[in-house]
Amino acid sequence: MTQIPSAAPPGLVLTGACVSLAGKAVLHDLTLHLQEQRIGIIGRNGSGKSTLLRLLAGLIAPSTGRVQVEGVDPFRARREMLSHLGILFQNPDHQILFPTVEEELRFGLEQMGLPKAEAQAQVMALLARHGRSHWQGVSTATLSQGQRHWLCLQAVLLMQPRSILLDEPFAGLDLPTQARLTRALAALPQRLITITHDPGSLAGCDRVIWLEHGRVAADGPPEAVLPRFEAEMQRLGGLDADADLAG
Repeated sequence: MTQIPSAAPPGLVLTGACVSLAGKAVLHDLTLHLQEQRIGIIGRNGSGKSTLLRLLAGLIAPSTGRVQVEGVDPFRARREMLSHLGILFQNPDHQILFPTVEEELRFGLEQMGLPKAEAQAQVMALLARHGRSHWQGVSTATLSQGQRHWLCLQAVLLMQPRSILLDEPFAGLDLPTQARLTRALAALPQRLITITHDPGSLAGCDRVIWLEHGRVAADGPPEAVLPRFEAEMQRLGGLDADADLAG
């Protein structure tokens, strides 16, 4: 495995990062150093949040500029990223690849180079710790939405990444499932970067970044950023149209 350069700053670093998709500029000259333990990235639909998530995750490359995760280019070192960065997508069906729980949990470990027997042992130990040993051969298609979210989170945690990207983690979940997921996330030692349009889910963050039209509109502690965001959303909600995001 490639060693992280000693001079590399910790965390996720964007330097003049721009992204254009289908000829349209989506992210503009973003320079950010994400190193706090709990970071929220907020913005309304069309602000560039999802594109930023894909950029940080290495799913796309910047059109110009640079992205580094623990000193490594996430787009060029996808396998190495497994131990640096995990992703929990809003829709678990966009993340689950395999027909059984065991296969889904084992996949990331095998991608990291673990022998199948060792990966299998870790999966079984995980399921046993959570009282779910009987889930081993269960079809992922039979799991509830909350159970699929749990499965995706555990698959990420097995790889022990330093940071985890959360894409609207509470969308579509009922209140009991939201409460369980909130407790699980709060207990994690990893850096969590939550991407959302819901200011209520970011009050406990160390830092909040407000993205608007692919640019940083505000960046700071939640008590400084969120009231400004909410006031602007209230103002926009009083208008008769949302055409400002078109084009």
